[in-house]
Amino acid sequence: MVVPRILFWYRRDLRISDNKALIKSYSLSKALTSIYIFDKNYTLDFNAPSRYWFLGDSLKELRSNWEKAGSRLIIDSGEPKLLIPKIAKLIKANYVAWNKSIEPYEIDRDLQVEKELEKSNIKVINLWDHLLIEPCLISTGTNNPYTVYGPFYKNLKKQLFEPSHIDYNVNDLRLLNLEDLPSEVAEDPIIKKSHNHLDNFLKNINFSGNEICPCKPGENNAEKLLNNFISSKKLINYDSQRDFPSIKGTSYLSASLRFGTISIRKAWAKTIQINHLTRNKNSLLSIETWQKELAWREFYQHCLYHFPELEKGPYRKKWNNFPWQNNTEWFIRWSRGDTGIPIIDASMRQLNQSGWMHNRCRMIVASFLVKDLVCNWQMGEKKFMEHLVDGDLAANNGGWQWSASSGMDPKPLRIFNPHTQTQKFDPLCNYIKYWIPELSKVNNSEILTGDISKSERKDYPNPVINHNSQQRLFKSLYAEI
Repeated sequence: MVVPRILFWYRRDLRISDNKALIKSYSLSKALTSIYIFDKNYTLDFNAPSRYWFLGDSLKELRSNWEKAGSRLIIDSGEPKLLIPKIAKLIKANYVAWNKSIEPYEIDRDLQVEKELEKSNIKVINLWDHLLIEPCLISTGTNNPYTVYGPFYKNLKKQLFEPSHIDYNVNDLRLLNLEDLPSEVAEDPIIKKSHNHLDNFLKNINFSGNEICPCKPGENNAEKLLNNFISSKKLINYDSQRDFPSIKGTSYLSASLRFGTISIRKAWAKTIQINHLTRNKNSLLSIETWQKELAWREFYQHCLYHFPELEKGPYRKKWNNFPWQNNTEWFIRWSRGDTGIPIIDASMRQLNQSGWMHNRCRMIVASFLVKDLVCNWQMGEKKFMEHLVDGDLAANNGGWQWSASSGMDPKPLRIFNPHTQTQKFDPLCNYIKYWIPELSKVNNSEILTGDISKSERKDYPNPVINHNSQQRLFKSLYAEI
């Protein structure tokens, strides 16, 4: 019996365990080869130094894991529509397998690849892997996609406990004894040069924040982060600690989930496991609070899938008519962390230096850019994607539209006072003083109110705006639409 050869195409699932399309492929054949393509038409993975670093190091580990299993990870660069069929035919693959995507470009690209493969009678295996539930399996009572998070979460959680609807069991399959390419194919110039693509990519990594970035690349590090989140009791204290940026109270798994170095099912399964082991009400609350954060990620993924127009503009169309001021100087000062508002500047400096920002701070700086500086939320969305190690189109777009009140949010207007937020979530100013050393000797009471004397400011700038007056301005502009 001839064993079919399968080409597995990696995208946002950079792991060998609990990978649905890979598990399906392995069940059919051990003549299994994998490929990753630096897609020249998809720049989101490469336009942020932090993601460039995370991707490169994750691929390096992944390549090693495939070699240990007896096969290889081919790495190439170019256009998948041309390269996938070309390499599939070169290695005489009977199947090409991948996990489905939700972004508009990715959906269109995959359809084109599938059409090209059909011309060569190469079969396709494509499954949903990076979601807890397939988009077609969850809808409102009128069979429409959800546009409000609350009802979505209620339905999602109900279905996650009904095995007939969803399988969130974790399969820790480890690839073993794979059959590598025949020697004559392995010597082909296209295959032989694949090592060079990754090596050259790694040489060009220019990210200085890798030591202080709390997100760590690779499947092994993702496992460690998840286990630490559980064993250090961060999960069962999550509700009380998650909003304080000076406390290491979050999982730091956002980039791991974004690049798929760990599966969303494994993260969810851990919450179920711990939930069964505790009866403490506060612990149970914390577990559900983290589940809700995972569900927010899910919600935004589903929203982009069902409403691809979100990529280009606001969900609430009236925001297309908003009279943004888009003051260039103010935007630059916000981007640099030089606004003279301590919590804003600390947050932006954390982003610029580490490639990551605490979630509470993301909401604060987004509200400030849109509703204090009156800059279009899409400017901030773009800035975040240029720096965030966990930069994801669906989550980033969803978060910015939430902050701008232009998205799927039943509350019409939400404005964060940066000084009030500081008093609530950085009352000892530890976070601010860490990222803004020029304020390290300033009295906390001055930082908390924003009333820092001129003599104390020294090298720290005066506030770029007055929050109360800008809030009144924004509300008046909002009333016009």
